[in-house]
Amino acid sequence: MAKPIYVINGPNLNRLGKREPEIYGTTTLAEIEAFCRDAAGDTPIRFHQSNSEGQIIDWIHEAIDEGAGIVINPAGLSFTSIAILDALKMFSGPIVELHISNIHKREAHYHHSYVSKVATAVIAGLGPRGYPVAVRAVLDLQAAASKVS
Repeated sequence: MAKPIYVINGPNLNRLGKREPEIYGTTTLAEIEAFCRDAAGDTPIRFHQSNSEGQIIDWIHEAIDEGAGIVINPAGLSFTSIAILDALKMFSGPIVELHISNIHKREAHYHHSYVSKVATAVIAGLGPRGYPVAVRAVLDLQAAASKVS
């Protein structure tokens, strides 16, 4: 069986569909999970959300041991968490950082993501549909890496 892709979501993303719909839309996190599973095809997805930094780090550690790739939307922790950055540094597979909104069009405190320092790619501003794009990107990056090795 193929190694799973970890889709890890940070604080407040459990409120999608209700939270600031003018920025994040009305799609729920459950709908996003379905988008990811559809995009992955036969590749398993481990889909997670937490409002706690430590739990997110634990899932990254699990992905280090068991995962093929990571799609991560660390939300507000993108801009504050050296600990998430350090955990992601240990992951050897593709990492796609994802933001529903275009963080570069928002207030200045959203412009510097620590996660971007280690991400293979960054997707911002595609809304909830950015998630399946990110999953397909991880699959493509894995396929390209397996052709090289």
